[in-house]
Amino acid sequence: MYISKKQIIMWTRTYTMVTNEVTKEQIWKLFADVNNWHNWDTAIESAKIEGPFEAGNHFMLRPKGGPDVKIKLLETIENEMYVDVTEFPLAKMYDKHLFEDTPEGLRITNTIWVKGILSFIWVKLVAQKIVNDTPADMLKQIKAAKNL
Repeated sequence: MYISKKQIIMWTRTYTMVTNEVTKEQIWKLFADVNNWHNWDTAIESAKIEGPFEAGNHFMLRPKGGPDVKIKLLETIENEMYVDVTEFPLAKMYDKHLFEDTPEGLRITNTIWVKGILSFIWVKLVAQKIVNDTPADMLKQIKAAKNL
């Protein structure tokens, strides 16, 4: 089967917040501790990683009321950023978390993009809800990271 580039649909959304309440080291520590995500993210029933939070590894995440999802870490730069991917039938959802020091404070940026023939379905079923929840989720992350 031949698939042209025009058939590969990509949807993307980005949200950024600046804070003086936490450092990038604190926010990194929060994310790298996957096994405790459920303690601060009320949308997660569980998350489990075996081994280090680094590129090539993966973790299993179970959203509340949903099935286990395997998420692979594609790129990690300690205290700066990580990119992960979730594979769905005929689409992939990528999630990039970027942490940058600025004169105004720590800039936290989350970009989600979905690629693939059935991306429109996965945007509707999964990605759009994640994007809609991102502002509130970032506030939860900052609150939780303050204690680290």
